[in-house]
Amino acid sequence: MKAQGKAIKYGDNVDTDVIIPARYLNTSDPNELAKHCMEDIDTEFVSKVQKGDIMVGGKNFGCGSSREHAPIAIKASGISCVIAETFARIFYRNSINIGLPIIECPEAAMDISDGDTVSIDFDTGKIVNVTKNKEYVGVPFPEFMQEIIAADGLIGYIKKQQGNKEA
Repeated sequence: MKAQGKAIKYGDNVDTDVIIPARYLNTSDPNELAKHCMEDIDTEFVSKVQKGDIMVGGKNFGCGSSREHAPIAIKASGISCVIAETFARIFYRNSINIGLPIIECPEAAMDISDGDTVSIDFDTGKIVNVTKNKEYVGVPFPEFMQEIIAADGLIGYIKKQQGNKEA
């Protein structure tokens, strides 16, 4: 699995209430959530994000509540991956469960600038900042997690596994 896109960068402790404000939690529709993603921290996010872009955060990205709405909003907005120094554990797991690729790499998260073009190889954990011609090594996903993401999340993965047993 690979991704490449323009970096949209944020700082430390980006919490789930900033990713998708609580006032929009009356829906679980991904497209509706995407319309409000990051609006309390970046009013231009929705208009500037392009399919395939890569979100970059600092330490403790996704802290706060355990709601799955946050990674759903990010994924539905078109973000192909989130790179951060560290992730809040429940956000990390929720992201995998809904099929949003995330990768921890402190060096990349600190060095990538807003607007840089970045490519990621999830098999190796290799991150390339194309703009700065720099390489970093993040923590690659184990194979089973890559299969979950490739199946568009845990539910798709389970359905695929059940289909394989029936065949």
